[in-house]
Amino acid sequence: MYRVNEIFYSLQGEGFWTGTPMVFVRLSGCNLRCSFCDTDHSAFTTMSAHEIAEKALEELPAGFLSEKHLCLTGGEPSLQLDEKLLSELQAAGFKVHIETNGTRPLPGGVDWITLSPKNEDVVLEKADELKLVMAGGVDPERWASFPADHYFLQPCALPDGSANTSETVSYILSHPFWRLSLQTHKLLGFR
Repeated sequence: MYRVNEIFYSLQGEGFWTGTPMVFVRLSGCNLRCSFCDTDHSAFTTMSAHEIAEKALEELPAGFLSEKHLCLTGGEPSLQLDEKLLSELQAAGFKVHIETNGTRPLPGGVDWITLSPKNEDVVLEKADELKLVMAGGVDPERWASFPADHYFLQPCALPDGSANTSETVSYILSHPFWRLSLQTHKLLGFR
């Protein structure tokens, strides 16, 4: 059984897949406590892998014909993701993405890994994309050599609505190895 915070259908708002329709499965719980986290970890419903896959399919609009993308997020989804859940979601036809802090190993076969490191305790050895939130004390050059196909810096959105966008843009302009990721779902007011 898995602790699910919410399951919903929207557009991916950040990183490489920005603008892509996908189902989001937000799992509850995290092994870190980031000051900028926007998830209520105390709220969850207990569901089986099969129930999660069924609910994810129900979220898709009738007649959905495009490739089905599903993003496991949290909290920290690696605390709960196992081969059973992954295989159930893939059997339902989903390309499974995960957004992880990288501090725990993942089962083999995840279709897209977004590593968003929050500290130095990363155990993953590679990722499809590295998305670094520009929170206090983060050194992008520390992560520039991490094996990934795509590299993004993202301004840190704080609970008061402010963000360090201009500093992040300035850094990218002087270090064009990086690309900008914005939380477009927050900027445009969608979920």
